[in-house]
Amino acid sequence: MPNIKSAKKRVKVIATKTARNKAAKSALRTAIKKAYIAVDTNADNKQEAVRLAIKKIDQAVAKGILHKNTAARRKSNLTKRLNAA
Repeated sequence: MPNIKSAKKRVKVIATKTARNKAAKSALRTAIKKAYIAVDTNADNKQEAVRLAIKKIDQAVAKGILHKNTAARRKSNLTKRLNAA
């Protein structure tokens, strides 16, 4: 446990940021999973689900949660699967 005041503050700040990043990652994974399920089951809302997942991916890149190449790969895989369906 840190003794210095600034180090104590850093521990608090890091805990807050970790929680925020974890929540954002979880929401991202959920959106991607819902999109894949919608495409695989040929649901009526599959295009909307993919659009929302791509939006979440772009938001994750903007927040620094995902690397831009990882985001491009995931969006590409989603779009490929949607077009194949």
